[in-house]
Amino acid sequence: MRFSGFEHLLTHWAERTPDAPAILREGEGKAERVSYGELERDVARRAEELRAGGKTCLAVFADGSYECVVTVFAAVRAGMQVVMLDDALPDAAAPALLRYTDADAVWSADGEREEELAPYLTPGVSRGAGQLLFFTSGTTEQAKAVILTEQSFCSSAWNGSQMLPLQPGDVLLNLLPLGHVFGFVCGLLWALACGAAAALGRGPRHYADDCEYFRPTALSAVPALLGFLLQHDLFNDELEVVLIGAGSCPMPLIQKAKLLGVHVSFGYGLTETSSGVAISTGGDPFAMDVCPDDIITIAEDGEILVEVPSCMMKGYYKRDADTRAVLRDGVLYTGDLGYFDDEGRLHITGRKKDILVLTDGTKIFLPEYEGRLMAALGTPELAVYLEKGVPALLIQAEPAKEAELREKLRPVMAELPRGQQIGHIYFTDRPMPRTATGKVKRWEIGKEERK
Repeated sequence: MRFSGFEHLLTHWAERTPDAPAILREGEGKAERVSYGELERDVARRAEELRAGGKTCLAVFADGSYECVVTVFAAVRAGMQVVMLDDALPDAAAPALLRYTDADAVWSADGEREEELAPYLTPGVSRGAGQLLFFTSGTTEQAKAVILTEQSFCSSAWNGSQMLPLQPGDVLLNLLPLGHVFGFVCGLLWALACGAAAALGRGPRHYADDCEYFRPTALSAVPALLGFLLQHDLFNDELEVVLIGAGSCPMPLIQKAKLLGVHVSFGYGLTETSSGVAISTGGDPFAMDVCPDDIITIAEDGEILVEVPSCMMKGYYKRDADTRAVLRDGVLYTGDLGYFDDEGRLHITGRKKDILVLTDGTKIFLPEYEGRLMAALGTPELAVYLEKGVPALLIQAEPAKEAELREKLRPVMAELPRGQQIGHIYFTDRPMPRTATGKVKRWEIGKEERK
């Protein structure tokens, strides 16, 4: 059913199935079950504590723990604005984000971190009740805080559950960061909206054994994580469904999962829409059906436009101009490119900003172009951008290897028109700057120290 908010969701199941497992977490020797009744009581108790504190905006370093989940639900119930921060956020980056989002309180499993960040807290907000701020993880611009609500999240979870329903008794394993919308919705709320159990993964150190530990029937993952699990044969026998998102997934991985009897679905969504807007449910994982609440159209230039009032962001926090640039008359201009096939299913082809437009109007589609370079050079640590109208390459390598690199690139360049060939090669001793989901942060490439 569609829930009006987090409290409605939790009290619904606590009243109807109080003893059913809601959360599986790390225990002594084996996974510990937390029932819906226990979860509701813990959230209610924590909400009273937060109300008594008198604060209005809580920044949460989302470490994926049970205490983190309870705190987020409780803060919303207490009428606070909640700012979701990645637990791996560098300490140096935190003060600016706290000031930007008006946080007057901070939660972290690390008490020392809370103390160190106390001087950067501000008076808070007066009208942020029910709002959750999640930062974008886009590849082409600086991250912005997106204003979402408990209502938009509950609608998003309902949307997804209509496409891929879970049942009471199912266990959804979340190995994704809760500080990102994909992990929050598809790793937690998806299960709770269906009365199933959400297993809280124990972090990257346990990727190799969490499937065995929690015995999930469903799993949400990014492509790189799926590849790791398949490479090391880590699926448990009970696993039936894997939902992939946050990037394109190589077909060989999907085929390998299918050979193991696991159904693989691909989801497309954005932070701005509280997560998924289309999910594949049939044989072709890249042919996606639009979720019930969504209206998707394709602009003349191939851009995907989304209209979904129930799940749409309220805007970017304190960035009205940025909001107006992408949200016009309730329609989100996603910046993604795609098309509908003859059966009305959505296919994603890339990003508008993943295309370089040369001075003669020629367009270079970067994922394909860079893929050819990666294959020729044997490394994924590279990025192509435009410099004075000419493609330039930034690569993690020693400058002394330029002649060797150009020789390896010769066969690829020979197949391209002169204007599309690499002009300059720059070197860095660091990996490409990437988002939490592994996408290159193209806006930072120009800031790299070129050698």
